[in-house]
Amino acid sequence: MTALRITPLISIGGQRWLRMIERNLLVYKHGWLVLFSGFFEPLFYLLSIGIGLGRLVGDVTGPGGQQIPYVLFVAPALLAASAMNGAITESTFNFFFKLNYDKTFASILTTPMSPADISLGELAWALIRGALYTIGFIAVMVVMGLVRSPLILLTLPGALLIGFAFAAVGMAATSFMRTWQDFDLIQLVVLPMFLFSGTFFPLDSFPEFARILIQLTPLYHGVDLLRGLAVGVVGPETLVHVGYLVLIGLLGMAVVSRRLDKLLLK
Repeated sequence: MTALRITPLISIGGQRWLRMIERNLLVYKHGWLVLFSGFFEPLFYLLSIGIGLGRLVGDVTGPGGQQIPYVLFVAPALLAASAMNGAITESTFNFFFKLNYDKTFASILTTPMSPADISLGELAWALIRGALYTIGFIAVMVVMGLVRSPLILLTLPGALLIGFAFAAVGMAATSFMRTWQDFDLIQLVVLPMFLFSGTFFPLDSFPEFARILIQLTPLYHGVDLLRGLAVGVVGPETLVHVGYLVLIGLLGMAVVSRRLDKLLLK
């Protein structure tokens, strides 16, 4: 049954879902600065903690057991967090408003577009927003001299994969929400992930039970994936991270597809 739900989402048939991207571009035409708002928070963290605190911390153990500066340890993690922030913002708050208040999706369904087109179009737009944050952050890393390997170029598709996973799960979770107060639950999940998914501290600095919980979170897999690419260390665990994020994204899309069918076609 799940496969039947996923199939129309990954089919680009008539490419009607591209109209959703076009619509969002028109909406942000005169408010494009809003698109970059989520980029500055991780940048400020990088400048304050990565550089400021990094002078006191010195080198830490990075992927492959190599010693790297603390700022290089933190930067890829904040890149992953930036991709997450862009995807979460677009797939939760904005998605909820369009679904329940502005009735944007209900209006769109009066056209030949389907709930699957809406889901795929909104996901693609969330990825575009996340990509803008990612490109800007990679540029900052290059300017700061935080490039150890040409594999850093792969952090862009890696960050898009993180955005895909979080956007899909975000839309799925939002489809169950009824009031704005429900978004406190989103922050209750996102903030601890941001702080404790290996973003600022090595995983071995946590107690054993905490490590197990951390390794189950999608942001941990995203952080470890980008950190390995940034310093040029890849291995079997890289495929594990990719597979985990792809699976989470596909499950999220399967749920949101079913939920939009129920909410918009009732």
